[in-house]
Amino acid sequence: QVTLVESGGGLVQAGGSLRLSCAASRRTFSRYFMGWFRQAPGKEREFVAAIRSGGSTYYADSVKGRLTISRDNAQNMVYLQMNSLKAEDTAVYYCAAGLQSGGYGIYDEMEYDYWGQGTQVTVSS
Repeated sequence: QVTLVESGGGLVQAGGSLRLSCAASRRTFSRYFMGWFRQAPGKEREFVAAIRSGGSTYYADSVKGRLTISRDNAQNMVYLQMNSLKAEDTAVYYCAAGLQSGGYGIYDEMEYDYWGQGTQVTVSS
């Protein structure tokens, strides 16, 4: 079992920056692939970014060049640095963890076994 706790959300003006953090409870954290997803009001949850245990990263086209995912295995943390924020980035952001591939692919939420409670990001235009 892995418990994930997100933090760092808030209200920011368009063009600004935020850094989301996700703390994981498990000491074997380094073995997990980690992802960030988001859900805007009235929309389905969508993939934002992911990072494998070896450090390979993946991004949604809509965030490439603006958002950066990273991890600190020693601290059991994963981060999402968000720059040049836009109004359309407004959503609840969720941290997710998975250990073994279920064949869905790292971009698919079905691939992940554990989820945090989410943190709200609001970008004012």
